Amino acid sequence: MASDTGKTKLSRRGVLSATGVLLGAAASAAEAAPPAKGSGRYQGRVAVITGGARGMGRSHAVALAREGATVVACDILEQISTISYPLATQADMDETGRLVTAAGGQFVGIKADVRDPKAADAVVARALDQFGKIDFLLPNAGVYQTSPAAKMSDQLFDDMVRTNLYGVFHIIRAALPAMTQRKAGRIVATASQAARMGLADTAGYAASKWGVIGLIKSVALDVAKQGVTVNCVCPTAVNTPLLNNPVAWAAALPGDPAPTREKFEAKMRLSPYAPQGVPWVEPEDVTAAVLFLLSDEARYMTGMAVDVTAGGSAGYMA
Repeated sequence: MASDTGKTKLSRRGVLSATGVLLGAAASAAEAAPPAKGSGRYQGRVAVITGGARGMGRSHAVALAREGATVVACDILEQISTISYPLATQADMDETGRLVTAAGGQFVGIKADVRDPKAADAVVARALDQFGKIDFLLPNAGVYQTSPAAKMSDQLFDDMVRTNLYGVFHIIRAALPAMTQRKAGRIVATASQAARMGLADTAGYAASKWGVIGLIKSVALDVAKQGVTVNCVCPTAVNTPLLNNPVAWAAALPGDPAPTREKFEAKMRLSPYAPQGVPWVEPEDVTAAVLFLLSDEARYMTGMAVDVTAGGSAGYMA
């Protein structure tokens, strides 16, 4: 990960703040394996997932399909000029569709940039037109880029905030009327461990993710008596190509003439931001928290920011 020039040094803290941003993720080994037969607890439910072409979005989609849900996923499917790593492609979306179908779910994949409120409106309209309702909304789309604040371009800051915060707002605003009319719904957005702290070279990303928590808590109060719960998850670093790639290895190991994944993981394991000693969590670890927040067992949890940080949140101020 680099600055908008692609050359900014990436600190250890910056590496570990790259959370919740998984547009660059490929299918995990668990996703590639034959789907396990689920309990069907979400049979007949309709889920809308932004940033669904790969990474955590894909993990959420496949897990929900195993539990009987229909999945409507959207993703930008093109590059943003200020972001240095490759964003999702149509091939990624097609693979998510294949995995969802193999898991027994129905799938609709849509090209949509949630920075645009009209695009978010269209995704919701498609889901409602085709399936008549939205039970679960997972605002997950996000991008990440490091840059010192003094050198950060207006465009980079705007791209991160409009994707990570405006995008969450746009899709929630579009879906809420249908949910509140039915007096039923679950919303779980992707925030970040970076939404809990300040991080060097990460002002735009951290600001956008702090905003997500404030947005989620406020919307939860708006609809608390209308049968809709609104929460978010705050992951630490997640094992995806966003972090696990040669560019990131080199940025995290400055001066090393031969940076490797093994060296990179070793450095990550020593970080104070993951006391359990793992270099990252897996997308499925975050999905497990999301599935709980979607469940009836979590019906009295709303306005929550749930950490999946390998112990990192133990060091926060209470």
